[in-house]
Amino acid sequence: MTLSIDDVKHVARLARMHMPDEELEQLRAQLSAILDYVALLQELDVEGVPPTFQISGLSSVTRSDEVNTRLSRDEALRNAPDKYAGMFRVRAVFDE
Repeated sequence: MTLSIDDVKHVARLARMHMPDEELEQLRAQLSAILDYVALLQELDVEGVPPTFQISGLSSVTRSDEVNTRLSRDEALRNAPDKYAGMFRVRAVFDE
């Protein structure tokens, strides 16, 4: 799959990454190669192969949840770049 430079710029914006113009062509080629590989994987015949979600045989390797003290509102908002009325303010996600 061949991506355009505009596609790469769009992906960079979504990831909130600044990409210098001189790196866009290299990133375009790399992302195109990754998407080509994913397309190749999608062509594999996996009929009859059971879904696998882990291969170690271990049932749980995570620790149990523990109750911890939580941050107060003021502590949570202390380093927020933008806040309003005791809440985090973020850019709109959906355009209307």
